[in-house]
Amino acid sequence: MERSPRVEELSWGRVVLDDGSQFKDAKLFPGGARAWDWGETGTGHRPGIQLADVAELLDRGAEVVVLTRGVLGRLGVRADTLQALESRGIEVVVARTPEAVETYNQLRESRPVGALIHSTC
Repeated sequence: MERSPRVEELSWGRVVLDDGSQFKDAKLFPGGARAWDWGETGTGHRPGIQLADVAELLDRGAEVVVLTRGVLGRLGVRADTLQALESRGIEVVVARTPEAVETYNQLRESRPVGALIHSTC
């Protein structure tokens, strides 16, 4: 199993991974990571994370998905996104970013996990 990268540091506006790469917002998946550009799918704080944002994580082998709501919990997660993931048998964790990152780092040790990390609000 190819592991997802470990989050080494999280601060306001900054996610640092175990390979030294840094992002403001990040997509993490088995074998890699990249910047999460909300403009690619038209995502905003409301109504929030869409299935289109998560699709790449699934395409890259994630069987568990961690969705962060931001440090202050301001990023929403669309109900239809959660329903679509659950109907596909994908385990989903939704939490504020600090707690979600902790959970993600634990999951990556033994499971193919993906995450959408929002490092601000």
